[in-house]
Amino acid sequence: MAVRATVSRFPIDVDAQEASGLPWGLTVTPFAAKDENGIGPAYGSNGHLLPRCENCYAYFNTYCELDQWAWSCSLCGTLNGLPSDAIARYSNPQSIPEMSSSFIDLEFPLDGSEEEMTQARPVYVAAIDISSSEEFLELTKSALLAALEALSPGALFGLVTFSHKIGLYDVQGPIPVVKNVFIPPDAEGSLSLELEDVMPLLQFLAPVETCKDRIAAALETLRPITSWERSSGAAQGLDSVLMGGRGFGTAMEALFNYLGSEFGNTFALARVFAFLSGPPDYGRGQLDTSRYGEQYASKRVDADRALLPEQTPFYKDLATIAVQSGVCVDLFAVTNEYTDLASLKFLSIESGGSLFLYSSTDDSTLPQDMFRMLNRPYAFNCVLRLRTSTEFKPGNSFGHFFPDPQYENLQHIICCDSYATYAYDFDFADNTGFSRHSGEQPVVQIAFQYTVVVPPEGLSNSEMPSSSRGKHTLQRRLRIRTMQFGTARNINEIYDSVDHEVVLSLLVHKVILASLEDGVREGRALLHDWLVILTAQYNDAFNLVQYKNGNKSMSSQIDITFSQCPQLEPLPRLVFALLRNPLLRFHEEGVHPDYRIYLQCLFSVLDPSSLHCGIYPALMSYSTPDTLAYPRHSLSRAALITSGSPIFFLDAYTTLIVFYSSTADPSIPFPPPQDCLLRKTINKVKQERSITPKLMFIRGGQDDATAFENYLIEEQDVDGSGFASAMGFVSFLDDISQRVTEYMK
Repeated sequence: MAVRATVSRFPIDVDAQEASGLPWGLTVTPFAAKDENGIGPAYGSNGHLLPRCENCYAYFNTYCELDQWAWSCSLCGTLNGLPSDAIARYSNPQSIPEMSSSFIDLEFPLDGSEEEMTQARPVYVAAIDISSSEEFLELTKSALLAALEALSPGALFGLVTFSHKIGLYDVQGPIPVVKNVFIPPDAEGSLSLELEDVMPLLQFLAPVETCKDRIAAALETLRPITSWERSSGAAQGLDSVLMGGRGFGTAMEALFNYLGSEFGNTFALARVFAFLSGPPDYGRGQLDTSRYGEQYASKRVDADRALLPEQTPFYKDLATIAVQSGVCVDLFAVTNEYTDLASLKFLSIESGGSLFLYSSTDDSTLPQDMFRMLNRPYAFNCVLRLRTSTEFKPGNSFGHFFPDPQYENLQHIICCDSYATYAYDFDFADNTGFSRHSGEQPVVQIAFQYTVVVPPEGLSNSEMPSSSRGKHTLQRRLRIRTMQFGTARNINEIYDSVDHEVVLSLLVHKVILASLEDGVREGRALLHDWLVILTAQYNDAFNLVQYKNGNKSMSSQIDITFSQCPQLEPLPRLVFALLRNPLLRFHEEGVHPDYRIYLQCLFSVLDPSSLHCGIYPALMSYSTPDTLAYPRHSLSRAALITSGSPIFFLDAYTTLIVFYSSTADPSIPFPPPQDCLLRKTINKVKQERSITPKLMFIRGGQDDATAFENYLIEEQDVDGSGFASAMGFVSFLDDISQRVTEYMK
């Protein structure tokens, strides 16, 4: 569980927090195996015996004062009695995790019989759009063949297709058999048969270890739906079948109800991989994609504001059905046409899944992403709770979870991997703030309760005897991190303790929220205003503005680069980069609304360091493929020219580019050899990433270098081409300086 705060020394009170101009909060990656310093938790059992405070329900931790018979809560100060079994356990503190570490992970006893526990097999279902092209199906087959290699032997796998009909595959016999049920074309229609009546669920879900070859054979039979089949559908009275034929909404709704019958019996979590080649245009949940082609400018309507909200609540409601059925949906959209991910995204993010967008089948990393996603550990049925000491409280929470309808500051996460990150901001409980004199410090406690599926006796799949395969065990665990923070005596101490990457994380969450509610222009304005106010507060705090005759002198030089505070120096660059990012660029600049939604979903789950990389890519230079010249350059052409290095490596999180300058010595091997330092760096980056980055090699002067040059943002106009005459980061700073001057008048 990695936790990072915007400031490591908290503001003393409301006035100090407002004077700093900084967001106050933290990010948490609950299922990360280690903390932010690379240290793992103390493991143990009997999580249900961990004492809890009678007043605030916080868990006992190393910061609590322990007496022989009682303990004082480190969050609220309440004195709690110790039960007799705890007194006996705590008499030998060395063996007790909660006595030795503030970061613990304890096993929790499960409800239900042993037999029910072992029957919880992992279930995976692939739902494939066959109202598509041959290329799309070939890519999907490759991805699923990769997925089959990553699935554990005890897993169950189901294959379903959708178009103007739903096809269920039985792969447990000698040859694959498909049974179809037609989808009514209208948005209110329902299936004539339940899927359970078409094929019993346990006939549909096949054991991977005995049926892998037959599943592969079934995948090879997939073909795009032909115009002849659509016409034959029309002949059966389905008149509008020729107009469309992608009945995604109806298929998903039927599939969730189908799987839900075995939730808690055959499986504890089913993962559905939905492969989509275009917008749903048939049956329930069909989407009107004509809104993308409308001329918003002529109507004086903000196109970004019009295209960001969902056009129907259907998929948000469908996500609720998925959750109730124990289903998590990963949505893979492979399309360059407008698909309205603004409506579809809820199906994945609210059911605990991921959203992937690939603009073409040619260079798609879909197979690698599938394998990577299934090969990493995940937790499910998770509950995340953040508690604080009494002087302050959690404010907003950000991330792909849904809040508990009954309890405040309690979030449910359906499925959580080791990368998923969530954010919170803090407010003071009242105007008093933290005590300046007492020794008590602010405390944050994060509790994460989760379930994992483990092979029998903890053996890896290769070590399991064949008779035991498939007998998976559910394990419920409780992970707790308790942290104490210092308080800042003055504003300098606040500024000196800033983590600029966490500040960026909270800013990104806030501007995404503002964009969704009020449009991209409002999101940009919010970010711009924030930097102006922060710069003004900083100049005021360091007395950098001179006074003449009682008035602030506008002739004085405003420090817009935070030269007195190294921790704040990166922020203007990060804000500039965020304004240049497709997340906040205008529709008129050619930013596809689906790509913007994809970035919103991706950036909302990244940890602060990964997000920094996505917003302001890392650019490093090499003098040879084996020699690093400089570890960090600014994203400007000037930096490239002045460095004199022949090779540059750019890491933009989703894209990796190796660029050889046009002046590079022809004797330097291109592309770099597999055993060189640069290749090792690339491989390490790819291995540690949650998605598969696209790797490009570009030779300056010979290849088209546009992809690389587009990332050199510091000479680009912050508002995009045609929106202003001034160019680049320098003029952006001049503009901020003028705004600060006006603000401070």
